[in-house]
Amino acid sequence: MLHQNKKIFNILLETVSEGVIIVDSQQKIVEVNGAAEIIFGYQKNELLHKELQTIIPPEYHKKHQNHFKGFIKSEVRRSMKESSDIYGLKKNGNKIAIEVELNPFTIEGNNFVMALIDDVSERKEIEKNLMLKSSALQSASNGIVITDALQDDNPIIYFNSAFRDLTGYSNEEIINRNCRFLQGEDREQAGVQTLRNAIKKGKSCQVRLRNYKKDGTLFWNDIYIMPIVNDEGVVTNYISIQSDVTEEIKSEGQRHHLEHIIKQSLNEIYVFDAITLKFLNVNYGAQKNLGYTLEELQNMTPLDLKVYDNEQGFRKRIASLLNDDSEKIEFETLHLRKDGSVYPVEVHLQLSKLGGEQVFVAIVLDITERKNYTEKLEKTVEERTKQLEAALSKEKELNELKTKFLSLVSHEFKTPLSGILTSSMLLGKYKRTEDQEKRDKHVKIIGDKVQYLTTILNDFLSLERLETGRLNYQFSHFKLSKVIDAVIYNANMLLKDGQFIKYPDNIDHLSLYQDEKILAVVLSNLINNSILYSEPHTVISITVHQDDQITTIAVEDQSIGIPLEDQKNIFERYFRARNVSTIQGTGIGLNIVKNHLENLGGTVRFTSEENVGTIFTITIPNTASE
Repeated sequence: MLHQNKKIFNILLETVSEGVIIVDSQQKIVEVNGAAEIIFGYQKNELLHKELQTIIPPEYHKKHQNHFKGFIKSEVRRSMKESSDIYGLKKNGNKIAIEVELNPFTIEGNNFVMALIDDVSERKEIEKNLMLKSSALQSASNGIVITDALQDDNPIIYFNSAFRDLTGYSNEEIINRNCRFLQGEDREQAGVQTLRNAIKKGKSCQVRLRNYKKDGTLFWNDIYIMPIVNDEGVVTNYISIQSDVTEEIKSEGQRHHLEHIIKQSLNEIYVFDAITLKFLNVNYGAQKNLGYTLEELQNMTPLDLKVYDNEQGFRKRIASLLNDDSEKIEFETLHLRKDGSVYPVEVHLQLSKLGGEQVFVAIVLDITERKNYTEKLEKTVEERTKQLEAALSKEKELNELKTKFLSLVSHEFKTPLSGILTSSMLLGKYKRTEDQEKRDKHVKIIGDKVQYLTTILNDFLSLERLETGRLNYQFSHFKLSKVIDAVIYNANMLLKDGQFIKYPDNIDHLSLYQDEKILAVVLSNLINNSILYSEPHTVISITVHQDDQITTIAVEDQSIGIPLEDQKNIFERYFRARNVSTIQGTGIGLNIVKNHLENLGGTVRFTSEENVGTIFTITIPNTASE
């Protein structure tokens, strides 16, 4: 075939880096270079004069025959790289991916084809792995970003769809930008400096940053970065995994706030094991009232507090909860303090789970004052009557006051008592299972009416003490947040549909030396009024400011407001504005607030616009003058 130039031709073949196979028009192999021997694993003499199909996988033989005949006729050089994947067959039977360039030529009237062959198996495997990794990155639920650390400002060169969905930015708005664009103007974050230091040192790190979506929405972003280092030890890229943890942070904040309210609640809250009855946790309100430490209580049971006379009777009572016969039970009993004194309590008991184990949760109310309400109220009415009869010089004024007071008592007690009676009678008629919704409705009515009566009785008792001068203020140091937490906790039970109380910011460090209970009474009156006179789906906001001398607390609502002509009389006892005549109330709450604050050296003022809302602002000295 090659005659006198064969030696030169062979030398040229061996200088070519690609594998070379030359076949004649009958597809007989007539020449093979060393690179082809390596690619296919044959010695040259094993391939010479053999069929080309020797190095082609059997499943491609028929297809190859058709292509070869057409190619010989065309006599046009072409590459097979742009067609479908091409495969060769090694001597050991392994199939390998190859790229082939075909070069037809003629010598002395005979047709030959020179095939330049590249083994691309390794490259194809790398491409396959890259495609799999890219697919995995795209399907990841976390946002993933790759940056180029060798370019100025470390720009983004790759991001997955989860990152685009997380931020709301388009592809064009993300690519080639530094990730700091997600910070907006919010650059003064501790985590930002931590991130910068890690990148500067070529280290991995994890931070939590406030980031902003394209529409301006804030989201908390957990960011983990990891450097990619080349063989020379140079950081070439950073991979960043990003997760939106906004809901997690919100839930955590709400949980901490609820835990704080429970811990600081003035009510007693107990958690005890359903089997051993031993206390697992007891809040500060219970510890303070009982005189025991948490460590002492954790070695005790409700029986040690004389909740029930004997264990058998107590277990019989709680069996209805364990057997799912009841969701909640309530009863009155006595609690025994560490010093030996006792006080009446109302117990609300429910079954719950803690760490997969059954526990009881008990909310216990000290009802000492409630037990004495009737007697104290009767005594108050009697004393007022005697004072009216004795004060002849003010006979007319006092007679009017007496008539108004008795009328108020009659009306304000008669209405809720009538509601309680009606709901109680109706409850007896709803005995079927499908009547549960109606029963729940009337149980709620009874609860609301009792709560209202309790509020009235508290106001009358407070008024009586103020008038007789028998109120001794009890001063102590306390956290302002403790009082506000307790007031809001109780007020939440009175909220109408959609109403919301906005908690004041940054008050955990504020303290007072004042009468803690009286401040709670003042704030309860103001917040309860805001709830009563505001429509559903409105917001009640509490703001607090404290300087070196005075603490200022404002309660702002979106209520029906106070008519301008009535505002001058709003702090008078029994006075009620003309636009609240159809709403239950005694007209003594604001009078009590004003008297208490003046006795403590404080003030109360307000601004109001009818059908817009009202802001009551109180001031109270940080330190009481005893």
